[in-house]
Amino acid sequence: MDMELRGTWLYDARIDLGTPIMVGPTPEGVRAIFPVTGGSLEGPRLKGRFLPQGGDWARIRGDGSIVLDVRALVETDDGALIHVTYGGRLVIPADIQAQVLDLTNPDPLPGDRYYFRTLPLFETASPAHAWLNGICAVGIGRLVTGGVAYRVFAVD
Repeated sequence: MDMELRGTWLYDARIDLGTPIMVGPTPEGVRAIFPVTGGSLEGPRLKGRFLPQGGDWARIRGDGSIVLDVRALVETDDGALIHVTYGGRLVIPADIQAQVLDLTNPDPLPGDRYYFRTLPLFETASPAHAWLNGICAVGIGRLVTGGVAYRVFAVD
């Protein structure tokens, strides 16, 4: 039995985020909601844009790490709609946390300075993109000016 993790590149994405809505400290951690305002994705089998419906219902844990809870809607170039959901983790060393989380920074720190991984799942009614309904994916993220960027791989 082959137990090695392998993946196939699906797409690169850029998601634009609006000003966070700070819910504040809750029993589960500090809740902040980042609205999705737009963005794009492009890969060998998928190209489209993020619609301004959706967001990240992020939770900052007591140890400073961030738990992601994202729901977004993609419209492909051929008009299909794809519902994308993902959890994940963003772990930033305390000494650079303010710098990394400043989405207005015109010169963001490189992604190798922190840990940012996601686990996207897809849902669509489009026959042309139905293959997405049956896969799991992994995204490697980084923060960019005005949002986030990901390179996403299907787990083979």
